[in-house]
Amino acid sequence: MEKIKVLMIDDNIKLVEMIQEYFKESGTIEIVLTAKDGLEGIEIAESYLNEYDIMLLDLIMPNKDGLYVLEEMKKRGINKPVIIETSYNSSEVIKEVSEYGVNYFILKPFELSDLEQKIKKVLERATEGNNIDFYNSNLQISITKILHELGIPSHIKGYQYIREGIGIVFERPDTIGGITKELYPELAGKYDTTVSRVERAIRHAIEVSWNRGDWDLMEEIFGHSVDIDKAKPTNSEFIVTIADKLRLDFHKVKS
Repeated sequence: MEKIKVLMIDDNIKLVEMIQEYFKESGTIEIVLTAKDGLEGIEIAESYLNEYDIMLLDLIMPNKDGLYVLEEMKKRGINKPVIIETSYNSSEVIKEVSEYGVNYFILKPFELSDLEQKIKKVLERATEGNNIDFYNSNLQISITKILHELGIPSHIKGYQYIREGIGIVFERPDTIGGITKELYPELAGKYDTTVSRVERAIRHAIEVSWNRGDWDLMEEIFGHSVDIDKAKPTNSEFIVTIADKLRLDFHKVKS
């Protein structure tokens, strides 16, 4: 099977090298072209049109940004699947880039295994003419935003487990009664670790949140279920309560 060829336009050289190295072990994906800004990127995109299958595009770059690349692609008739990868988590930006036919929007930091799956999925669906997945993208942005406001730093393991766990409980409410027996093992399997490490990392992340987070937001989210002046929520309470809040905030039902 021929590998999926990727053009990556991103000024973060270390990230580009890390992704290149990761995909060297992949039998299905290869970063074949790179560019460090929008000006260089659009010229490579046009000059080597037949040498890549999909574009991985950062939004914030020097010289010209990702929106410039998308605008130029439209002008020059470059019709390639595009995954936007950025740390700029604004729903307005998602709406703006969607007008250019972007296929997916992934937030930094992300797991490389998740990126791998998104590239495969986007390329499979590209021929169907599907646009950006607003529902999933907005959900991930909402989860990321609330965790940042609660003071959980994105570089600690517990942040990744909590973010993933909230998404799972949001989509599958039946897991609420099985956090320990179902959710922890699922997270441990995905991140190649143990159930006890998942539990400890989540607990640590909640403790960090309680020391540096927005107390008004904590009162708003957890005040009805936990006496936040006396005790922190348990891992289960933390994940389930945030998932419930987001479910109430979302009016769109996933088709």
